[in-house]
Amino acid sequence: MKLCPTGHATHPQWRMAAALALAQVRAQMALPAYAQAPALGLLYITDHYAAQAQELLDYLAAELPEITDWSGTVGVGVCASNAEYFDEPALALMLLDLPCDQYRVFSGVAPLPRAGTSDFVAHTALVHADGRTPDVASLIAEMAERTTSGYVFGGLSASRGASVQFAVGGSGNLAGQGAAGGVFAGGLSGIAFSADVALLSRVTQGCQPVGATHRITAAQDNVVLQLDGQPALDVLLDTLEVSLDGDPQHAVERVRNTLAGLMDGDVAFQAERTGHFGTDTRVRHIIGLDGARHGVALADQVEPGMRLAFCQRNVAAARADLVRICAEIREELAPQEQEPMPQPASVQGSPFPVYGALDGALPPRPGRHITGAIYVSCSGRGGPHFGAPGAELQIVRHALGDVPLVGFFAGGEIAHQHLYGYTGVLTVFCAG
Repeated sequence: MKLCPTGHATHPQWRMAAALALAQVRAQMALPAYAQAPALGLLYITDHYAAQAQELLDYLAAELPEITDWSGTVGVGVCASNAEYFDEPALALMLLDLPCDQYRVFSGVAPLPRAGTSDFVAHTALVHADGRTPDVASLIAEMAERTTSGYVFGGLSASRGASVQFAVGGSGNLAGQGAAGGVFAGGLSGIAFSADVALLSRVTQGCQPVGATHRITAAQDNVVLQLDGQPALDVLLDTLEVSLDGDPQHAVERVRNTLAGLMDGDVAFQAERTGHFGTDTRVRHIIGLDGARHGVALADQVEPGMRLAFCQRNVAAARADLVRICAEIREELAPQEQEPMPQPASVQGSPFPVYGALDGALPPRPGRHITGAIYVSCSGRGGPHFGAPGAELQIVRHALGDVPLVGFFAGGEIAHQHLYGYTGVLTVFCAG
């Protein structure tokens, strides 16, 4: 897989932005290191272009007739390598050169088949979803079950207008696509990849726990009633060191700046060992306080036995954790020298050459390189949260190098089989 051509631009008129991005893509396709004839396109737009989504897709499809498959969605911001377009009219485009039997575009009219019911076997999938779809978290988990790895990545569309998704498979020839124009609203869409597509994916959290972790001992629907046998509201106020009796306005303000990290009860919180959340933690908003029952209402269903830690957004922790996941990806891609193996006495001094595992110093394992990357970040992390416009993407570029990258700022992030908040999901395609 060669480097993925990418283009990005901002302009009040979508056609001008598309033309600028196309110029970048075509210039890169003329270079030998980049894909010459890609067939798969990723398109992310800000919500300023949402009303013209079909026109924009039709224009790009006409200008790039070699692209037979499209996927993407809308966000309140889009990003590219070292560039961030937040709350302004913009788009980001990436073209991938993958054999057609190694991926499958899916949507509501052309769903991903269940394992064993098709010749194509999905190993993992890039998922775009409409957060207003009922039981969207359950649909994401069900989508993960349709892959052999159980891992999906992506994010929820984020828009102040139409919440659109792009999904075109095989120029409309994929079963179920029919006459659909490729722009959808609601449900899930994306790209499933076979095990032949090499990729790495990591999740970075943007919140840091405050206080101890607790076990939920009583709950109803989305209301936590007791933590470790104590009224949940009392535990929250004690953690924040505030009181509703003494200074209620200050207490409410502190609560508004606090979130809850939830985790299934059978796994220990990583925060207890490292001081920051692991990938098994889902951060949720506190949406209300139940004074009558001394409960805390969250933006998710909760059950007794789950564990909870109150947390707050932390810029320094978010920066450090983003650097950490980039370092992990770099380390996994780096070439590793293999240790020389000792020669057995029976071959030491032999006049005949000895090959394979007995050949003393083995050659180093060749390293892999990144051919493209997708970054999905929470809309609450973008903009000035990292200190300056574009700072988040500058961190990624500094850590990974100037690799082809596109992405968007989402209403929720998807990784593993969970829906996250205040996180970033970085996925890289690699070759070599």
